This record gives sequence, C-alpha cells and structure tokens, in this order.
Amino acid sequence: MKYIIFPTVLLFLLSCETKTQDEVVSYQTSYENSEGTETATYQETIDFYIRLAKDFPEINIQTIGETDSGYPLHVVTFNPDGDFNFDRIREEKAIVLINNGIHPGESDGIDATMLLYRDLATQKLSYPKKTVLVTIPIYNIGGSLYRNSHTRANQNGPKEYGFRGNALNYDLNRDFIKMDTKNAETFSQIFHLVKPDIFIDNHVSNGADYQYTLTHLFTQHNKLGGKLGTYLNKEFRPKVEESLEKKDWDITPYVNVFNRPPELGFSQFMDHPRYSTGYTTLWNTLGLMVETHMLKPYKKRVEGTYELMESVVGVVEKEFDNIRKLREQTQEENLNQSKYYFNWQLDTTRNSTLNFKGYEASQITSEVTGLARLKYDQSKPFTQETTYYNYYVPKDTINIPAAYVIKRSWNKVVQRLEANNIEYFNLDQDTSLTVESYQILEYDTRESPYEGHYPHSNVKVKKSNLKISFQVGDYIVPTNQSGMRYLLETLEPQADDSFFNWNFFDMILQQKEGFSPYVFEDVALELLQKDSTLRGNFLIKKELDEDFAQNWYAQLDWIYQRSTYREAPYLRYPIYRIAKGSSAAAILPE
Repeated sequence: MKYIIFPTVLLFLLSCETKTQDEVVSYQTSYENSEGTETATYQETIDFYIRLAKDFPEINIQTIGETDSGYPLHVVTFNPDGDFNFDRIREEKAIVLINNGIHPGESDGIDATMLLYRDLATQKLSYPKKTVLVTIPIYNIGGSLYRNSHTRANQNGPKEYGFRGNALNYDLNRDFIKMDTKNAETFSQIFHLVKPDIFIDNHVSNGADYQYTLTHLFTQHNKLGGKLGTYLNKEFRPKVEESLEKKDWDITPYVNVFNRPPELGFSQFMDHPRYSTGYTTLWNTLGLMVETHMLKPYKKRVEGTYELMESVVGVVEKEFDNIRKLREQTQEENLNQSKYYFNWQLDTTRNSTLNFKGYEASQITSEVTGLARLKYDQSKPFTQETTYYNYYVPKDTINIPAAYVIKRSWNKVVQRLEANNIEYFNLDQDTSLTVESYQILEYDTRESPYEGHYPHSNVKVKKSNLKISFQVGDYIVPTNQSGMRYLLETLEPQADDSFFNWNFFDMILQQKEGFSPYVFEDVALELLQKDSTLRGNFLIKKELDEDFAQNWYAQLDWIYQRSTYREAPYLRYPIYRIAKGSSAAAILPE
C-alpha cells in the first residue's frame, strides 16, 4: 500500500521537529558550549535544573536535607505525568535514582544527566511510560566547590573539576554505613523517600589501559542473592549490554586491577555496604556503578554515560513488571529466612570468560626510576579471552534473631537506625530478659587511619545466654522488617561493615578497673584454693607456656580475668539478641 503525506501533515511534522531542535539549542549546557571540554560548576548545574523545572511541568526540583558544605542537596524528578508524590508513583511505575558527583572530579555523570533530562523534557527522546527518573545532581557539593585542574593526575579532561573529598575531606563512597557526614544522612533520607527500583552511581576509573570507554560495576549478584541476584547477572545486565551494543558502544565489567595487565585475569569488585551500591542492595535495589575510563576524551566519556543511562531506562521500561515481582518476592523470602550469609569471599573455583579488548603491555625501563615500569601500546589493540572471577561465597553464617535489644545510652547507633527508617519500640518498664550476648574474643585493627577511623576486622565472638536487666526506654528492634539486611550487616559485630568494625563500641575494648598485685596476690591464692578447675587450668598453662610461667604479672592477670572481679562490660558487645522462639521473644508484638 502506498501512503501519501499531505502537505499540512508534513508541515506539522516539520514544525514539531524544528521546535524540538530549537528547544534543545536553547537549553545548552556548559559542557556543550565548551564543545565537550568543560563540566558545569555546581551553581551552573543547579541553575540549569531550576530553569528546566520552571519551563517543563514534567520536571520538579526540591531541596532535601543538609551537607557538610552548608548547602542542601537537590533532588530533580522527571515524570511525564507531572506527579511527584513518590508513594503514588511507585504504585504504577519503576523509579531509577541517579547519583552524580559523589567524587566531583569524576564529573561525567553530572553533564550526561543534564543532557538526558533536557532531551527528555524537549522530547528529543521519547517519554518513558513506566519509568520515573530521580537524580541528585551533585552529591558531594563541598568537593565540587573545590574546583581545580590538578588533583586527577591521570585524567583526560575536563579542564577543571571538583575534588574527591567532601567539605570534611571524607570520601563519601565509604560513608553509607558509618554516616560520619551530613551528606550520608541526607542521602538515606532521599533513598527512603524515593525507594528506587534501580540505582545508578556515575564514576570515572582507571587501573589499567584498555579499549573500552565504558565499564560497569553491578552489585555483586551472589551477595544480592536469590532469584533477584540471578536475574541481575543473567538477564538485566546482559540486556543493558545488548542495548549498548546495538548503539555501537562496547562495555565490559569494571576492570578491577591496578598497574597490572587485565588480560591476566581479574575479579568482580565486591561492593560492601560502605559503598553506594552495597548500601542500596540492603533494600533489594538493583545497583549499578558506571565507571568510564579516565584516559578517554571527556566528550566520549560523557556520551557513553548518557547512552548507558538511556539503555538502563529502556531495559527498565520492558522489564518493569518482572523487576517489581522479583523485588517483592526477594523481600518476602528474606523475611522468612532463618539464617543469614555474609562476609563474602571470592570463589576461585568458578569463573567466567570475557572477550576482553585491551592493548598490548610490556615492561620497559623507566626513564625516571631506572627500574622496570608497565607500558601500554595503544597502537597494538587486541581481543583476548580473559578469565573473570565473578562468583563469591559467604564466609560466615548466623541464625537470624527475632530482635535486637539496644540500651538507650547507645544513641549514635539508634540515630543511624532512625535515619534508615528502622522500626523499633521502647520498653515501657524495667525488664529482665534472657538474651544472647556476644563476648569479643579476637579482632584486628588497622594501623593507619581510614576515613576518620581505625577499623577492626577478623572479629571472633563467643555467644552465650545471659539474663540482663533492661530499663524503661531501652530499644527493642525487631528484624521482621524491610531493613532486616541493614540491621544484620550493622549490628552483627563480625560483619565487614558492622558498627563494631567502624569503632562505635571501642569503649568496651578498654578495661576500666584493675588490680594492685600486692593486694591481689592473696585474693588469687584464695581463688585457686577454692576452685579446683581454675587451679588445674592454671597449672597446665604454666606447664605448657614457659613465657607465662616466668611472668608473675601475667599469671595474676590470668586469674583476675577469670574471676568475678573482672568487670562485666569489658569485651561484652552491648547489643543483645532475642532468639526466635525464646521466652524473651514474647515481648515482641504479634
């Protein structure tokens, strides 16, 4: 059949096309005006979104919370329906939350998201029907205001950019659990307001040289777990990759190496809860870090970030119903679990194979040091099968308690639970409960500072049942809630990013009382005479440990530590567990 376009229809189509082109031109960004060599300043970015929000009813901008810089965070929402009530939105649509400028020197996402919003508003891109976009234009405002041209020594543009540390010099992508910054506190407020199905955090990276402009860092699928983790690894990620391939954009998993040729093999990055996608995973959100390659021209990196975000939206449009079903199913399964698996370790017995596009590398003599150095030759590209280790297994397993009990004095912990919408109730009378209590047996401590802390690791505990007296106002925190994984990852001291490991409870690691040897000599003798088991273990210890046998103070301290004189709070973890099915569980609401 032959179709005829009448002149009036043709005129209408041409006028619509011209109108869109004119609108795109009239909302040019700093990036475009510089022909792809510069990134927008903080003020230029916010002014751009304010102008879009004024001119297009599909866009809304609002300020939420504080940052350490003194400026508030902004949240910009694109919804073709013009409805910006998130409770109503999530009944009908998927929500994609885009975070930009967590490291403001990695500014690609800042400019790419501005272009994406502009092109959607002017309908250069078709409106998504089942997806709403929400963005934090610049998360690290303090770092964005510290604008310079030098702190990203390896990066190929833009001309000026922000700084990695925030106004207090924290790396915000290590702060989602410990929450030392106002930025992190406000992020949790935004996250729990939006409740996104998909989370994108835009970054720039370089640990090696290779052909790709784009790499992706999806949250680790084993850790995400269940059918949702399988879906992320086997369906969602491949669909995003296929969409980009159709647009002639190559992408590979984040190249997790430093100063080593990647074709030798590399592993998937483990996004612990301290990182953005590790944090969002605790609520079954599908997480993705975009990692463009800093050696590629800035213009190409911004274009790639734009195309990747557009592809994600396209996949979400088609997969909305499936994503929602799997997220709801995963949440239900989590609440029905009796055990929790954590502290994930690389599984070296399983791997995948990548057709990796790299550059030939060699060791040559450095003209600076006179020693061997790594040198990539971009004139010698190759495609090579490369081993990719992308499976992890849990090192630790615990029985999930029915609830935790937190004494009201530990208010810093409770503040962080409140910031994450954790539900709890207070005891209305003094109560004695038989609870599970941990004693800290061993732990290692980092010797150099890391993000304002000296974190612990390799924690070993001993669990026992104790009858503890609790007071009016102490907190009972049930685990049967949407934040269950957050509770387990923060309140179990063995977990990688637990509050214990982030030094929240270091006060219990110091003994406050002691003994005077000349007095305790007589007490120790009496203890040994009355307790045959203690005396027998003491004699065996002396016989088997020569250093101990020659150290009089160590012997007295050994006896003291096993006596009733040692203070109860020393090395006793002050968060208590109510076991499922225990008598104490009767205190919980049905």
